[in-house]
Amino acid sequence: MKVILTTLNAKFIHTSLAIRLLKAYSEHEFDIELTEYTIKDPVMNIVSDLFQRKPDVIGFSCYIWNIEETLRVIDIVKKVMPEVKIILGGPEVSYDTGYWMERAQSVDFIVMGDGEETLHHLLQVIEGDRKYHFVYGIAYRKGEEVVINPPRPKSDLNSLPSPHRFKEDIPLLSKRIVYFETSRGCPFQCQFCLSSIENGVRYYDIERVKADIMYLIDNGAKVIKFLDRTFNINHTYAMEMFKFLIENNRGCIFQFEITADIMRPEVLQFLADNAPAGIFRFEIGVQSTNDPTNVLVKRRQNFEKLSRTVNIIKNSGRIAQHLDLIAGLPEEDYDTFRKTFNDVFALRPEELQLGFLKMLRGTGLRLNAEKYDYTYMDQAPYEILGSHKLPFADIVRLKRLEDVLEKYWNAHRLDHTLNYLMKHEFESPFDFFQEFGDYWEGQGWQKIGHQLEDLFMRLSAFLSYRGVKRMDVVLGLMKLDYFQNHKYKPRKIWWDAPIDKDEWSSLLRTVLERPEEVSGGFADLQMSERELQKHAVLEVLPFSLQDVLEGGTGEPAGEDRRIQQLLMVLYQQDESEQPVYYTLDLASTDSAAV
Repeated sequence: MKVILTTLNAKFIHTSLAIRLLKAYSEHEFDIELTEYTIKDPVMNIVSDLFQRKPDVIGFSCYIWNIEETLRVIDIVKKVMPEVKIILGGPEVSYDTGYWMERAQSVDFIVMGDGEETLHHLLQVIEGDRKYHFVYGIAYRKGEEVVINPPRPKSDLNSLPSPHRFKEDIPLLSKRIVYFETSRGCPFQCQFCLSSIENGVRYYDIERVKADIMYLIDNGAKVIKFLDRTFNINHTYAMEMFKFLIENNRGCIFQFEITADIMRPEVLQFLADNAPAGIFRFEIGVQSTNDPTNVLVKRRQNFEKLSRTVNIIKNSGRIAQHLDLIAGLPEEDYDTFRKTFNDVFALRPEELQLGFLKMLRGTGLRLNAEKYDYTYMDQAPYEILGSHKLPFADIVRLKRLEDVLEKYWNAHRLDHTLNYLMKHEFESPFDFFQEFGDYWEGQGWQKIGHQLEDLFMRLSAFLSYRGVKRMDVVLGLMKLDYFQNHKYKPRKIWWDAPIDKDEWSSLLRTVLERPEEVSGGFADLQMSERELQKHAVLEVLPFSLQDVLEGGTGEPAGEDRRIQQLLMVLYQQDESEQPVYYTLDLASTDSAAV
């Protein structure tokens, strides 16, 4: 009996831990083959590939991001291979299982919850006496009737063989994200999350975990993402793992989901002192800072402690942080969400993701949807369309905010400019992103693509339309940001009035004549005129860049003087190949003489 285990990943770089766990558990007894597709692959391409593999059984791992595409594949598979047994498993079908059996008539079985032992038993019964009523943890068809068996007890994780030792995975380890778990379950009861349904946390033996990680690193893994719902819930386990990864990383990057307000001070200090820059990335679910909301969704959270953790990590400069918000939770209206957004944005995370509440099957909020007047999509991803506090009109506005937040803040294209605007020109970060998002949609830009230059020109158009107090300062910062977005000296610029050739030559002579007055130790580079011609870009700023970057408005110190400062950006001057900027104060001029 040939068994295919498969899934449709969101992208090629993603890998499925689930199907590897299943194969590792059952391959000693069955001929099991793994194959992965993506949700972008044409359905007929997937079906054709499966058909050519000549399976007797196909198992699909199902999630909210792939369930609809998976069902389309299954319907065609059953038509061209009617004798093939179709099995579904995964979090999307482990709840409301009866619904899925009724909707997906091409499906023969559904495995609910932990799948290793259940799938193994099911395969034995399919190949044997077909007495499916003995297989705990499955749903199956008995004629026209759907039978849902009692659940299977939770697995002892240390009885499960490693899913990370397949030789066929080695060639692609360096090109894809490896998903890894050190535990299953979650101690919290957040009502919007599937993890709240399983009480308690089960751990793998830590020495086994270390051995698997070393195997992956030895064979070229570059990114390992831990799937633990709260990696730091066991402080001793987390501390030992952090130490191990620091000592053995060899440049591999590790991503974790952590709960920031329970992070122990000694763990924080250890990471701040010892973590090599760039190897750790923390994902922190804040979701809401509105206390009534957190009470209703059973989310215990101390925002003061969370903020302390985020700030200590950020100030260390060693660990990137990704913070999550959820719009649409109970008792969270547009105004309270504005406060939530501003509270969290004040922490200046490297990434801030604004998500919208999804009414996942099996969660407390979905079961109590009527209580909060929720309307939501009938099919995955079950995103809300409105609630007792957040009508659809407000959701639409927040979608516009989310769009420019992703394009500008999370992409880090204009960090200097955005920080200045939100400090000096807009009432709050939320108001900046909301106003810009509204303008963006009003211009119809959501319907067309964009190049890097477009992002700068569109922001400039918005600010000109709205009006800002110091557009000259904003424009100067936008030039700096634009230059820093290039690895090599840019061939074109987006603004209308660059310095002309004669002025460029004059400014270059000034740099060569006064190198000791240029900031940042430029004189030590001892660059020739030819090297500067090749590697430098120049612009004149009407303000002190250092003053603005330290929080100033750019206003001149004296009423009758105007500052002029040369901005010079050099490319390819060190191994990082990152552009470096320098400044040189030019002669101040009397405003009367300008």
